[in-house]
Amino acid sequence: MSAGQHHRRSVPGRRGRLAALAAFTVLASGALTGVAPAAFAAGDGRPFNDALDHAAESYDVPRDLLAAVGYGESRLDGHDGQPSQANGFGVMHLVSNPDHRTLEEAARLTGRSPAELRGDTGSNLLGGAAVLRARADALGLSAAERDDIDAWYGAVAKYSGAEAATARLYADTVYRFLADGLHTSVDGEQVEVAARDVAPEIPEAPEVGPAAVSQDYPSARWVPAAAGNFASGRSAAISQVVVHVTQGSYAGSISWFQNPTAQVSAHYVIRSSDGEVTQMVKDADTAYHARSANASSLGIEHEGFVDDPAWFTEAMYRSSAALTAYLCEQYGIPKDRSHIVGHVEVPGNDHTDPGPNWDWAHYMELVGGESGAVDELTFASYATQLSGSSGPQVKAVQRLLTDLEYTPGAVDGAFGSATQAAVRAFQQDKGLEADGIVGKATWTALLSAGSTPTLRSGSSGEAVSRLQRALTAASGKTVAVDGSFGSGTAEAVRAYQSARSLEADGVVGAATWKALQSGR
Repeated sequence: MSAGQHHRRSVPGRRGRLAALAAFTVLASGALTGVAPAAFAAGDGRPFNDALDHAAESYDVPRDLLAAVGYGESRLDGHDGQPSQANGFGVMHLVSNPDHRTLEEAARLTGRSPAELRGDTGSNLLGGAAVLRARADALGLSAAERDDIDAWYGAVAKYSGAEAATARLYADTVYRFLADGLHTSVDGEQVEVAARDVAPEIPEAPEVGPAAVSQDYPSARWVPAAAGNFASGRSAAISQVVVHVTQGSYAGSISWFQNPTAQVSAHYVIRSSDGEVTQMVKDADTAYHARSANASSLGIEHEGFVDDPAWFTEAMYRSSAALTAYLCEQYGIPKDRSHIVGHVEVPGNDHTDPGPNWDWAHYMELVGGESGAVDELTFASYATQLSGSSGPQVKAVQRLLTDLEYTPGAVDGAFGSATQAAVRAFQQDKGLEADGIVGKATWTALLSAGSTPTLRSGSSGEAVSRLQRALTAASGKTVAVDGSFGSGTAEAVRAYQSARSLEADGVVGAATWKALQSGR
């Protein structure tokens, strides 16, 4: 498409520049700040800003545009080379799946190997810049036009690899970041994009009416998933809400669920920055999101990555909680943690989302249901806690230590010197490495501490709950904490016993308690 096929929309002032984008999607205001530092390996030994400048200069892409695209894709976090849900990698989310191959394209354009592009942030930035430039060239942007950040709207939309409406949503989001400005940190290095007036040159397209509205949840947009990514109807009554994290961006996840090769979907997707909700599968149909729970549950995906709490904004929590409360009321789902669960808690799943950074207590308070956890000691997984850590899991460590008559200081969720000293004292008493770090072994010993009654199938009570928490910590796989020794607990006990050369009879006697309480 030539430059002549674009038209400029002159937009004075902040209200005007956001109004230009609102023709395509409703965008909330608000600065995007306070993103947690992200670890990365900058290419060729360059600090992040130098690598960003180098990539932009190498392919004649505006530096701030490159930063805004990367921020929208990853919050400028390469996630240690781990893939997104759509098999995309790095800060610039270079994708390799059957229908979208920007990773391979970047390798051809830059001469860097796919491994470098996946794992090295400097290379990944170069790859993203190269692909953006290729999209600009395909649209016929001249050198002079490439100097105008507003001329890149069409190239940004094409970079998304999404269908038309979702591609516009993607590009609108990038230009919103440019309008609001960015202030973030990458590995302790400040990365800045100054706020500016934006008047993007939007490619000519047929007039687009208002976004379709969900018939199930009136506050949501309606963007249907590809027909092969869900099943019509249900084989069971709706009885649960399952909380997911996308491991990718909002627009990217919507695009992936529209991709016929994905074979996955969710009923709803929620944006991090402002809590916007998009429904993709009707409540009455079966989304492919949680294996054994598909037929009986509603799946809600939350934009972000499990390992980065910066994505879990208050706007997202409140929007999601309002949706969950509505769904519970519509379908008679109890507002408790047995019926509002994380993906990791669904039997037969190998996912870890929403992970330890998801604030269940706050979320359930917003939903208006029972406590965000079965109790303050129960989590779907137990993350390593050490000096400087903070949050509900540190508070759980402090409570456990206090109950065992150690002295961690205030039970305030802040892992300071007193907590570290108490952890070391506990570790010494249990014969563990006294490093003051609460890893798997220390968690297992702490959670299992107490009386040691023989437990077997049919047992119930607090001792069973202690056992279930300890098994979760020891195995790294969620065991539902309900105080009832059922088949799932028996299976987890046998697996634990077998892995530690104990008699795998599924009965928790003296030998199994001893192993747990010694952190094995």
